[in-house]
Amino acid sequence: MSEASPLLDKTSIQQLPPFENLNYQNIVVIENIEQCKTIEEELKKAVILGFDSESKPTFRVGEVSTGPHLIQLATTKKAYLFHVNSSTLKFLQPILSNPQQIKVGFGLKNDKHIFHKKGIELKSCVDLAKGFSHFGFTQQMGVQKAIALLFRQYLAKSKKVGTSNWARKPLTLQQISYAAADAYAALLVFEELRKQELLPAHISQTIQTALQT
Repeated sequence: MSEASPLLDKTSIQQLPPFENLNYQNIVVIENIEQCKTIEEELKKAVILGFDSESKPTFRVGEVSTGPHLIQLATTKKAYLFHVNSSTLKFLQPILSNPQQIKVGFGLKNDKHIFHKKGIELKSCVDLAKGFSHFGFTQQMGVQKAIALLFRQYLAKSKKVGTSNWARKPLTLQQISYAAADAYAALLVFEELRKQELLPAHISQTIQTALQT
């Protein structure tokens, strides 16, 4: 399948059946350490997690982002959306820095930078954006195109929601759905590529190393 594939034409993608996101009851918004503790065992058992983060946008020249303001982790059954504060960051640090827990997502280069500023070193992170060369795509692939390619589904990405205030409480239903979908979809893409044995060698090596550590 080449980059000129009509499937990945913007109009063609929008005509696909909608992406099957998690139901709202399987999306958990976390604000404090008490809530963190209720899911601690479940998250510790997860070997592979869909991962993403959202930051409140900056609009003025020279304005420095204070993000991330939301961190998303997803299993195949649930998505957890963490409002970032000192207690939730402390809870997440061992997971994000654990080389034996693989975090998969799209466009994670900036995430590594902003987490480093928070004193967290992301370990065993797999960026899926460059993992589609076997399909003939030389450019980085976003999660929306990846879902269209692998699942023939349309993952709607609202620019208005994507650039909304991710520091707000409570999040809107649109924000919750958008944030959960990014992490959940990344996990589905990873699992499908792994099932088809299409993961690039460097990603397969990352996984193998993490699981053997």
